[in-house]
Amino acid sequence: MKKYFYVICILLFAGKPAHAAAGDTTWVQANIDTLAWYGNYDATASFPASGSYRNIYMIFTLGKYVCPGSPTYCGDWDYTVQNYLMTPGGDTLELGRLITPYANAGAPRTPWAWKQRYVFEVTDYAAMLKNMATVRIHYSGYSGGFTANVRFAFVHGTPDRNVTGFRRLWRGSYGYGGGTDMSTKFTAVPAVAPDGTKTATLKFNITGHGSDNLGCCEFLEKNYHVFLNGSSVASKSIWRDDCGENQLYPQSGTWVYNRANWCPGNIVNSNFHTLPGITSGSNFNVGMVFDAYTSPGGGLGSYTTETHLIYHGDFNKLKDASIEDIIAPTNHENHFRENPICTNPLINIKNRGANPISLIELEYGVQGTALQTYTWTGMLNPLESADVALPELANLKTLAGDTTKYTFVARIKNVNGSKDADTTNNIMKSTFATTPKWDGKFRIQFRTNSSALDGFSESSWKIYDQNNVVVKQRTNLNVSTLYTDTVTLPTGCYKLEVNDLGCDGLNWWASVTGGSMLVKKFGDNSNLPLNGYTNSGTYAHDFGCKFTQYFYTNTPTGVSDIASSNLSIETFPNPAKDVIFIDVAGQNQVNGTIHIIDAIGRIVKTIPCETSHIEMNTNGMSTGIYTVLFVNEDGNKLQSRVMVSK
Repeated sequence: MKKYFYVICILLFAGKPAHAAAGDTTWVQANIDTLAWYGNYDATASFPASGSYRNIYMIFTLGKYVCPGSPTYCGDWDYTVQNYLMTPGGDTLELGRLITPYANAGAPRTPWAWKQRYVFEVTDYAAMLKNMATVRIHYSGYSGGFTANVRFAFVHGTPDRNVTGFRRLWRGSYGYGGGTDMSTKFTAVPAVAPDGTKTATLKFNITGHGSDNLGCCEFLEKNYHVFLNGSSVASKSIWRDDCGENQLYPQSGTWVYNRANWCPGNIVNSNFHTLPGITSGSNFNVGMVFDAYTSPGGGLGSYTTETHLIYHGDFNKLKDASIEDIIAPTNHENHFRENPICTNPLINIKNRGANPISLIELEYGVQGTALQTYTWTGMLNPLESADVALPELANLKTLAGDTTKYTFVARIKNVNGSKDADTTNNIMKSTFATTPKWDGKFRIQFRTNSSALDGFSESSWKIYDQNNVVVKQRTNLNVSTLYTDTVTLPTGCYKLEVNDLGCDGLNWWASVTGGSMLVKKFGDNSNLPLNGYTNSGTYAHDFGCKFTQYFYTNTPTGVSDIASSNLSIETFPNPAKDVIFIDVAGQNQVNGTIHIIDAIGRIVKTIPCETSHIEMNTNGMSTGIYTVLFVNEDGNKLQSRVMVSK
């Protein structure tokens, strides 16, 4: 879901133009519905009667409502939502599919006012998106809780390619693993390519639902195979392995489990398969075969499918590069994990023309300031796209900590050394927030949970500098163990990355508990706020596969002498119960002894200190106030006090 969102953001500023020019947008409102129960929700849409459109987008905005009842109850779970176009000619075509999230209003990202945009490019359906037609939402939920708003954006201009023909092939929900092989539902059908055809593409939507004793179909990975004239031309796994990287997290259910081509709260990605050698007048047949499978019993899962055969003519433009997306910096909800940043912007570009692209001149920056330039080199064949990490943008550092909302702009200046054929898709903007500014000295308090992999905890953390070099880390950790590290960093932009190889975070109700991460301000030990990270309550430390926080430091560090005014000793928590953490800061090399002295002056513990961080248990210590005295090898002393409360 990383393409087209910012195109839509820009389009929102445009109304329906009286005399449309290339790049202008005509909007069409379709459904505005409260999804209350399983079934169809239909709306009549008045589409343009004619016109040429560079792109057509369907924007599905999902929201919430307060369900009736006392007490109020909404079953806002992971339901399949299919969006259909019902043409006057009688065709019913699936334009896109999404899965609703687990979206309890008590979760931090899905309060009652929550909205999420799902964007589908439907340009290939331009011939059917004309005049009056019915748009249908098929909602598979057996309870309410969600709202739906469907709009279409018609961007005037010339499409990449014209569609020369279209045919819906197979559709249906079929049991898998029973007495009838599913492949019998997808037997080869004959076809003839219409005039003007240069390529033919099979578009296939498929999601697995329900489970037998092995988890099929929702939780068991299987494959399908595309056959052209009796020979296999493509194979595809019916699986999503990135649910734990969902941009909408945490959710109030089993959102991290990988599933059969869907993740809760995400668009269902369509699969596109080029049928090689198909041109005008080609006679051929196309079919699909699924992995052989026999269910062991205990229920029977199914696959929900829809297949379209789409014929395209030649490219309408020889040279056409476009900016498809701004991944960072942006406030868009579908790039929540990657933001905010303080260094390298990240955009997505695409070749929408017939000729390969090897060079793109770009300019980018914060709107209202001098823009930087960058020349991308590589190879983009027709219809290929690529993420481009732009060189460091200095303004992102100078603006760190500023609460003002800013606008980022990226623009294509030239393609392959000269002007692009279509400039209407060469510029994109995004609104963004800046990264926080931290002191150069802080503490990471990291507790692993009980999950292990190869003898170590599944979880770890690293800090990267702006050159993507690891400067601090905690890896290869023991399970169920608390690690506290004082981190000192020079001025710069950094990325804190927490990884969990089990993709279920540090704490998740369905599988692991007890893990946590807190980033503490040095001195008062208060928690530093982290973007999208929940420290307490039901959803604490639930982030799936990875959590990322960019931050900027501007506090000088680097003390090497015990006589320096920056030398300090700190004890925490205060009061302490089972363990006391002792940090000695201000020396590159710590070498000395720590004495624990009770209220009447007796030394109750003595421990060597050869590191800046010490963890000491309170065994043998009774409730009371203690002095923590550090004496280095030269006899210099530092002291602090701590209360022990048993």
